[in-house]
Amino acid sequence: MPTIVTHAAIPLCLGAGLGLRIIPPRLLFAGVVLAMLPDADVLAFKFGVAYGNAFGHRGFTHSLLFAFVIPILCVLAGRRWFKAGLVRCWLFLTVSLLSHSLLDSVTTGGKGVGWLWPWSDERFFAPWQVIKVAPFALSRYATPYGQQVIISELLWVWLPGAVLAGLLWWWRRG
Repeated sequence: MPTIVTHAAIPLCLGAGLGLRIIPPRLLFAGVVLAMLPDADVLAFKFGVAYGNAFGHRGFTHSLLFAFVIPILCVLAGRRWFKAGLVRCWLFLTVSLLSHSLLDSVTTGGKGVGWLWPWSDERFFAPWQVIKVAPFALSRYATPYGQQVIISELLWVWLPGAVLAGLLWWWRRG
């Protein structure tokens, strides 16, 4: 998995590029929260749930069903709070949440992503794995491997995200 901070990159870059009129601050905040939400599944380890279990890490919280249903519930519960249209809210929140499992699928480790839960327990990776998988222990980021993880996330997530934000900003201004 990428670091939890890097999961926030997609909604942050989209929000920066599209601007506050299109993505109001509360909607942006919700997008960041949803982009990081699937990793709450690491709590399953504390309850003895195995990594490869459908309710383990990268299981149902990384599924397409979860990525489409949770934004619907958020929009129904907080649409007025977001101060944006229904479709825009759902689309932004869905992209934010989907970005999590997509980023996890391009990492160099783990057991893959349970995109098809509940129809299948199979785990998937994207055809290419370019992001070094992040360690769970914070102390490991001070090691040479931890530095490689950070560089890999900067190169494969933050840099393209910043370019996308810049292009969206330029398009919006033009």
